[in-house]
Amino acid sequence: MPTATFRIWRGQNGKGEFQDYVTEISDGMVVLDAVHRIQAEQANDLAVRWNCKAGKCGSCSAEINGNPRLMCMTRLSSLRLDQAVVLQPMKSFPSIKDLVTDVSWNFRVKKAIKPFKPRRPDAADGTWRMAQEDVDRVQEFRKCIECFLCQDVCHVLREHSLHDHFVGPRLLVYTAALEMHPLDNENRVNELRNGNGIGYCNITKCCTKVCPEGIRITDNAIIPLKERVVDEHFDPLQKLFRILRK
Repeated sequence: MPTATFRIWRGQNGKGEFQDYVTEISDGMVVLDAVHRIQAEQANDLAVRWNCKAGKCGSCSAEINGNPRLMCMTRLSSLRLDQAVVLQPMKSFPSIKDLVTDVSWNFRVKKAIKPFKPRRPDAADGTWRMAQEDVDRVQEFRKCIECFLCQDVCHVLREHSLHDHFVGPRLLVYTAALEMHPLDNENRVNELRNGNGIGYCNITKCCTKVCPEGIRITDNAIIPLKERVVDEHFDPLQKLFRILRK
C-alpha cells in the first residue's frame, strides 16, 4: 500500500514544532482520514477538531500547505504526495493545541452586532410581503457554516492582527444577512464604519476564494455594505440633508 508523509504542527499555546509522520494511504482518502490514521496508530494525543466529516459543520478548518481549507473536503489526490503535506492550525486565531485553535473571538464579536429587528406588518392585511429576489439574496448568506476560513485568510486579521478594529468577512456576511433582510428595520451603518471597521477591507476577494460554500462574500456582502456606509457618511447631498434637518 502506498504511503505519504504529513508534516503536522505539534504544540500548545503557540509554542511547538513540526513533526513528520509517514502513513499508509488509499484511493478516495481525504486529509482528515490521514490525520485520523496517524492519531490512531502513531500519535494518540494529536489534537484535531472535527464533527460531520461532510463539509457542513466547519469544524476541521486548518492550513494545508499554507492554504486555509477544510481537511474533510481536501482529497489527497488533489495534493502533491511526492513531498510532505504540511498541516498547521489557522494563523489568525490563538493556538490551543496542535491543529486546534481558539475561535471564540468570532462568537463574542457576533453577540455585539445589533440583532434582527422586524418592521411592522403591512397595514392592508397585517402580513409581510417580500420580493423573491430579496429572499434569495439573504439565503446565500445563510449558507455559511462558520468554518472561519475567510477570517483566517483575511490579511487584516492574519497579518496585522487588527481583531479590535475589524470584525472580518464572516461577521460582515452575518451583518449583511441582517441588513439586507426585507423585514429588518435596524440601522447598522455607524457600527459598520466605526466598530466593525469595514473600511479596512480592500476587497482582494481572498475570502471568497476559500469559502467552501461558494458564497460571493466580497461582491454580494462586503461591497454593498461599503456602499451603504459611503451613502450615509460620505455622500455630499446626504450630508447637506442632515445639516438642514438638524
